[in-house]
Amino acid sequence: MRLLLILLLLACLSACSLTPILERPAAPVPASYPMVANAAASTLPANAVGWRAMFGDPRLQRLIELALSNNRDFRLATLNVQVAQAQAHIQHAARLPAVGLDGTRTRERTQSTDGSGQARREVNKQTGVSVALSAFELDLFGRMRALSDAAFARYLASEQGRDAAQVALVGAVAEAYFAQRLADEQLQLTERTLADWRQSLELARLLKQAEQSSSLDVAQAEGQVALAEADLEARRRALAQADNALQLLVGSELPGDLPVALPLERQSVIAQLPAGLPAELLLNRPDLRQAEQMLVAANADIGAARAAFFPQISLTASFGYASTSLDGLFDPAGQVWRFAPQISQPLFQGGRLRAELRLAEVRKSEAVAQYERAIQAAFREVADALAGIGTFERQIEAQMRAVLAAERRLRLSDLRYRAGVEGRLELLDAQRQLHASRQALLDSRREEIANQIALYKALGGGLH
Repeated sequence: MRLLLILLLLACLSACSLTPILERPAAPVPASYPMVANAAASTLPANAVGWRAMFGDPRLQRLIELALSNNRDFRLATLNVQVAQAQAHIQHAARLPAVGLDGTRTRERTQSTDGSGQARREVNKQTGVSVALSAFELDLFGRMRALSDAAFARYLASEQGRDAAQVALVGAVAEAYFAQRLADEQLQLTERTLADWRQSLELARLLKQAEQSSSLDVAQAEGQVALAEADLEARRRALAQADNALQLLVGSELPGDLPVALPLERQSVIAQLPAGLPAELLLNRPDLRQAEQMLVAANADIGAARAAFFPQISLTASFGYASTSLDGLFDPAGQVWRFAPQISQPLFQGGRLRAELRLAEVRKSEAVAQYERAIQAAFREVADALAGIGTFERQIEAQMRAVLAAERRLRLSDLRYRAGVEGRLELLDAQRQLHASRQALLDSRREEIANQIALYKALGGGLH
């Protein structure tokens, strides 16, 4: 008991720490975002808006659920958290005494010679039981504590990395889904356009038979139909590739009972989120919190490297009983104990300890640079997404007017062509303009949704 009290007293003395005070660098970005005035605020910040609220399409919500369950990259990020947690527990356990119960039972045959020269054989028995304290380092200079703090910080960083991977996965699934929706609607538009152009070709042939048009008109119509057929195959290929990309992110074959997809123009996606101030990103984005925890770990490594220059004191002790018979094993006369403190002071390491300290300091500088770079990247992502707020809305409105104008022009060109007022070339140009305008409108709607997803991710979108 007295020995244990001494050990506990010595353990309490291990309060010194050589870890430097961590001073987080100031955010190397402007104090406000450009064009922030164009971003109308919603009632909740992005990190408080879950992906279910952000994306209202039931089909997309089901796909995100499947991805969170089956995506292999996200599964690896989750396993990395468990690995870091176990490593942190191992490092923390190294700061505590390791106590074990040892039991021995030995039988030994010996041979000796008595005074008359006769050989005498004896069998000796020994039984022992003891409580042993393995080599326990008294952390007088904080080396073990610094290693434990570094491991714990890396565990926290892995948790933030998992959250960052989840935000990235949700955004990637949403982007792939809307890319698939765009490819599907572009395919449908091409199919409708091809059907219209084939009808126009039949009309050109009928007019040729009636000698109301020339072979040139028929050739122009045939060329236009051939281009539309080629575009149709390209759209089919794009849709198949979009399906493959989405299936890869989901991590499994897409089930057949998914809800019906909504068209792009009816997608329910929160369009406006409050950007706040750049400093708030440090609290909202898990990747920035991950970089911060890695900085904390690198700073703790410096403390461990500094403490390695000082003496390391370790204790080994045991207390128990030993007896030649089991009946007298716990006889007070058979008490045995052993106490073996050890001190180790580095004298010559060939510069290894200084090199390890220098390495720890350089890695901290790297962690600072990575932390600052992550902040700058986050600032740019938010600024880029904010630049799209408002401009996409006006762009789509203008593109819709262009589609209406192209439709009106096509109707007039068709009437004038049937009346023989103008040639086939003007009608072909009107048809192509309408098709291109409709394609551009689909592209604009897809880009607007992609910008909303980018802003959601850049602001540290919610996890649920």
